[in-house]
Amino acid sequence: MPFDTTSLFIAHRRSLVDYATSIVGSRAQAEDLVQEAWLRFDEVARQRLLGEPLAYLYRIVRNLAVDGRRRGAREDKIFAKLDLDVAVSLDSPSTPEAVALYRDELRLLDEALAELPERTRIAFEMHRFGGCKLREIAAFLGISLPLAQVLVTDALQHCKHRLGWP
Repeated sequence: MPFDTTSLFIAHRRSLVDYATSIVGSRAQAEDLVQEAWLRFDEVARQRLLGEPLAYLYRIVRNLAVDGRRRGAREDKIFAKLDLDVAVSLDSPSTPEAVALYRDELRLLDEALAELPERTRIAFEMHRFGGCKLREIAAFLGISLPLAQVLVTDALQHCKHRLGWP
């Protein structure tokens, strides 16, 4: 007879969020992560008997947290190279060469975004230009949080490739 995954989750939710927060550094992000972990856990628990369900749930939380940190570090590294605010700022002193370079990069970025599937482009633009969180993107597009992350990451990699960045 299968056990009650909801009761297990409710009983350990706070400690799972604390654990995830210690890894990702953000309680809000940890809350989202723990919710996603529970959804994955619940799906697996419905399909097979788990020997140590709590340990399995903690492992899912840890894996999602570590993956999220790695992805975030990669995005930060890539976005640090793409400072569009500086590129379009009227206040920054610019040489004609710098303006031409930024215009060329912006044109390439615009072309790269136009090549993306609509949902991927929307997710990227909401995240990067609109400042939306992944959970907001997921809700707007009616997709899961991990899929929202994948769409943003895929778009980022595509733009990076089109701009000729390593």
